Amino acid sequence: MKIAILNGSPRAVNTSAMVNAFAEGAREAGHEVEILHVGRMKINGCLACEYCHTKGEGTCVQKDDMDKVMPAYKEADMIVYASPIYYFTMAAQTLAAIQRVYAIGKPAKATKSALLLSSGSPGVYDSAIAQYKAMLAYTGVEDTGIFTAAGEENGSEAKLNEIREFAKTL
Repeated sequence: MKIAILNGSPRAVNTSAMVNAFAEGAREAGHEVEILHVGRMKINGCLACEYCHTKGEGTCVQKDDMDKVMPAYKEADMIVYASPIYYFTMAAQTLAAIQRVYAIGKPAKATKSALLLSSGSPGVYDSAIAQYKAMLAYTGVEDTGIFTAAGEENGSEAKLNEIREFAKTL
């Protein structure tokens, strides 16, 4: 199975540790994993210009790093969204990438998804999880798991092992 991980963290700390644990477990299970560091890419927000649906045939009018993300997104059998929580929702960098896939609407091949969220505080995930679940309901993609790490859970071997072991079961 081809797995594309959209890592929306602009820093290589807590979210990246979760992403790396997931990737390690998935690769150990024989899956092909591509990590896309969307948090460090130049991805503009959607302009809602509808070019993608009127003239662009699923291609966005904007030319930025989303051109590097879209091929992996289209070919993936599974999409993993990973983001730190910034003020009760996913990081803006993560949201920009998610919103830009509007150009193609539903994933071309993906039938599975997972969500990895990290934060400094517990109890701040509701908005991000609600958005994720609504997106999956729209696209018809199956949620295989939601993992959160708050405070001292971030980077803990117990949390990383939980994620790694989960990825091995895919």
